[in-house]
Amino acid sequence: MLKLEEAFAAAKIIPLVTLDDADDAVPMAKALMAGGLNVLEVTLRTPASLAALEKIAKVDGAIVGAGTVLSAADVESASEAGAQFLISPGFRGRLARAAADARLPFLPGVATATEIMRARDVGLSLLKFFPAEAAGGAKSVKAFAGPFPGVRFCPTGGVDAGNARDYLNLPNVVCVGGSWMTPRDAIAAKDWAKITALAKAAKEAVA
Repeated sequence: MLKLEEAFAAAKIIPLVTLDDADDAVPMAKALMAGGLNVLEVTLRTPASLAALEKIAKVDGAIVGAGTVLSAADVESASEAGAQFLISPGFRGRLARAAADARLPFLPGVATATEIMRARDVGLSLLKFFPAEAAGGAKSVKAFAGPFPGVRFCPTGGVDAGNARDYLNLPNVVCVGGSWMTPRDAIAAKDWAKITALAKAAKEAVA
């Protein structure tokens, strides 16, 4: 099984990839990897997402997971497509059990102390803080360090080039996730050079 925290800590930035055309999957992945980002989250938000995930899973050097995982059916479909990890916007015990049964690392979304405690009850200590900016931003993540010293976070939701470093400077933050490296207009134009440039700039900003 993938050691998710180690992979995330090495990456520091996880680009969120939402694709309407699975044929864009491989050039998108290669563009991000050319910019230094090889851990990718494909969101299950479009009809093309699973096919895109399957294609990226075959790209040498890519570590790809499924995002927006909402159900046990999503877990099964993502696993069959080759996902190496699963990310959900929220926490449900049933979903955590399905991920465990599939032997895939699971990163559930949390926004409150109660949700963190529920995730800890099932043995999870690496969590997605979502929606990060709407839920209080870096100040909220910092505040969780006191009562939850063993918990590490990947904030997403409103994270961008301007505030990523605010999160990454916190000792309880492993990485951040965002879509600013994969703008929809660049994807539509198949401007892979722009995506490589954005990935490279993001990587350099947090190096």
